[in-house]
Amino acid sequence: MATTDAHDTYDTDVLVVGSGPAGGSAALALATYGVRTLLVTKYGWLANTPRAHITNQRTMEVLRDLGVESEALTFGSPSHLMGDTVLCTALTGDEIGRIRSWGTGPATATEYGSKSPCEMIDLPQTYLEPILVNNAAARGAKVRFDTEFLSFTQDDDGVTALLRDRIRGDEFTVRARYLIGADGGRSAVAEQLGLPFDGRMAKAGSMNIVFKADLTQYCAHRPSVLYWVLQPGADTGGIGMGLVRMVRPWNEWLLVWGYDIEQPPPEVDEETARQIVRDLIGDPDLPVEITSTSLWTVNHAYAAEYSCGRVFCAGDAVHRHPPSNGLGSNTSVQDSYNLAWKLAMVIRGEAGPELLNSYTAERAPVGRQIVERANLSRDQFGPIFEALGVGGGSAEAAIAEGLAQLRAHTPEGAKKRRRLEEAVQLKNYEFNAHGVEMGQRYVSSAVLPDDGDVEVWEQDRELVHQPTTRPGAKLPHAWLVDAQGERVSTLDVVGKGALTVLTGLSGGAWDTAARACQEALGVPLRVVRVGDENSRDAYGEWSRVSEIGEDGVLLVRPDGHVAWRRATAPESGQSARDELLGALRRVLAR
Repeated sequence: MATTDAHDTYDTDVLVVGSGPAGGSAALALATYGVRTLLVTKYGWLANTPRAHITNQRTMEVLRDLGVESEALTFGSPSHLMGDTVLCTALTGDEIGRIRSWGTGPATATEYGSKSPCEMIDLPQTYLEPILVNNAAARGAKVRFDTEFLSFTQDDDGVTALLRDRIRGDEFTVRARYLIGADGGRSAVAEQLGLPFDGRMAKAGSMNIVFKADLTQYCAHRPSVLYWVLQPGADTGGIGMGLVRMVRPWNEWLLVWGYDIEQPPPEVDEETARQIVRDLIGDPDLPVEITSTSLWTVNHAYAAEYSCGRVFCAGDAVHRHPPSNGLGSNTSVQDSYNLAWKLAMVIRGEAGPELLNSYTAERAPVGRQIVERANLSRDQFGPIFEALGVGGGSAEAAIAEGLAQLRAHTPEGAKKRRRLEEAVQLKNYEFNAHGVEMGQRYVSSAVLPDDGDVEVWEQDRELVHQPTTRPGAKLPHAWLVDAQGERVSTLDVVGKGALTVLTGLSGGAWDTAARACQEALGVPLRVVRVGDENSRDAYGEWSRVSEIGEDGVLLVRPDGHVAWRRATAPESGQSARDELLGALRRVLAR
């Protein structure tokens, strides 16, 4: 296949609207894949508040594949400073309990550590966005600040977007093959596109207060990203309880507190913000520097479709939810990672345009899942209130009485402690939801499922990530050893914008077939023979998780998900070339 439009017919191949996690990662991936990309944002800066921050292992794998993992590690707080999630009446007050979070506890550390070559980090949006956009620009993407998207028209050949230069005040058009709307929860692109949404917007009110204060004495001995505070009013709006969130240990913070959305929005001036901070910290004389305040609403909405024609949406434009579970920026990055390789292959003529239909098929179910999960996690603070025998809106005296009953050396006190333990364990679905973070299974035309074989889930699907090579799943991580004796992950030998044919030393038939298919289709195919000098299965880890014979094969997509597999080499008289070619044609809509 070959593209039919002259190169100079378009101002750019892909126009990306928005510079947040979805827009920045789309521009970075597309530029990395050699696609002409223009990113525009109506703002004159990147993120100026830390907002999103939890960066899970799957997103770190994406950043690793795009060559920016080391920068993320440089600017992020490591996992050992993230995990002692605290429930308390104030940072100086009574401690109700702690939750080992993000795979840092002894029960989850092995699971998290064995399932990925990457560690989870805390990377505030103020650091993530520059990494994405700076590297996108360095690799050839064009970036325009102070450039507002106004509208678009599309036809069979492309999209024409009307933009406004907010400095000069003039309007102009950009012609692109495709448009990505990554313009956030109030997406103008999604609105004009008329995407169908389910759910409800503005179900609760919340405020962010960003501040600086030295809280070392209250936090360093119980290091965490999140300190949840039960005080009068904690169950009004917001995200379940009051929250003091670490931005930089231990002197930069973001506080979240709710308000009644049925009432007029509160006025949060600097003195009011400072008082709220001191109340939740529990230190009336604490020196506090208020950096910013903002109001926002808790949403529960997701799009059923992510695209129409040549226009696609990603990130908060299509899934809108509270920050519970830390899924927002992660899902946004992963949306764009899913879409970018497909756009690149279609633009280069290596795949048919029908491949792009798989974007909604694969990502819309993920968007719905994380919206439902985040809102349920928000609501699951209720059992903690119930175990204490108080409502979040209870007076201080009632909260103190509930804690006193909890600590009583009586049978009733023992019952309360058991109920509280059960309520706290329920929060694992927010703070240790490894299956939600890592266990997506794609079902689309770009995945060729095994015939008649239904996956059996051995453990809780939301809590535990169950690696598998079955088509639709992400390739399992296993450590290999290269020719220099260095460890490399199976995830390191795939990706990089190319399809990979992954087999073993006995899989010579697939090596030969891949070369023939590459010539027939004009599509670059990487061939990896696990067991050769560059990918020795020295630990035997791959043989334990591969679920195929040494002479079997996996066709792995550029995003690391398995598109097709065959457990063994073809029998005598069958053609490995024909089987692989057929799989490639179906996956790539050829």
